[in-house]
Amino acid sequence: MAESYSDSTAGESTGSRLFDDRTLKWVGVAVAGAFTLAIAAFLAYIVVVQVDFSLLVEVIYPQFTDAFLTVLRIVVISSVLSVVAGVVVGLGRVSQTRFTRSIARGYIEFFRGTPLLFQLMVVFLGVPTFWPPGEFPIQNFAVPAAIIGLTLNHAAYIGEAIRGGIESVPDGQMEAARSLGLSYIQSMREVILPQAWRNALAAIGNDQVILVKDTSLLTVIAVPELISAFRNVNSNTFDAWTPILIVAIAYLLITIPLGRLVSYLERRADPAGGSS
Repeated sequence: MAESYSDSTAGESTGSRLFDDRTLKWVGVAVAGAFTLAIAAFLAYIVVVQVDFSLLVEVIYPQFTDAFLTVLRIVVISSVLSVVAGVVVGLGRVSQTRFTRSIARGYIEFFRGTPLLFQLMVVFLGVPTFWPPGEFPIQNFAVPAAIIGLTLNHAAYIGEAIRGGIESVPDGQMEAARSLGLSYIQSMREVILPQAWRNALAAIGNDQVILVKDTSLLTVIAVPELISAFRNVNSNTFDAWTPILIVAIAYLLITIPLGRLVSYLERRADPAGGSS
């Protein structure tokens, strides 16, 4: 009798739990569906009612096309330089020399602890003051200043990602490499860094997507990027949604392929995923 009661109680408990799981599942589906429909309806309203397609065709070339190409060029150069510099900073953070570790840590704390906008202003307005008035050798310094500022800022974040990736590699890997006769530098290059890169790849990819969005700050230092184009069109036509649509699509044309590239690299770097 007691056994029968226990079985029935367990059955009721399991049934109640399954019912709750099913309810939660369908509540989630309903909320997600309602949210998707609301967003779709909002976007349809914007495109159909608010967007002026004649203005869109008029301003998309050359104004927004040139701005998009400027952002793309800045992103490509800054991404490459920030990754290279970030690897150097990350290696400095795990250096066996205390002085090197301190310098790398100070660099990271400064560039992560101050706003990117401040750093851009320091480079754009501060660097030319080292030359006498009118003798600064670069005539149009806005784009180089943007690349320098973005590179310095994001190298700090990538450096921390590389440090975390290196520290996540088991200590036995370095010991095994050294026991095979490899020097410290060879061990880092051949054994530790490939594994650290795989561990840090997601964080690095996320940082590069943020770098793309950070280009919106470059309007403050007079870089003719997408937000600058938006402001020009909006101030001349008082139309907000048409240039907003163009800006959104332009950024997504960079960030979505970049996200796909990072996912592809993660699969390639994963031993299980790469062999499948």
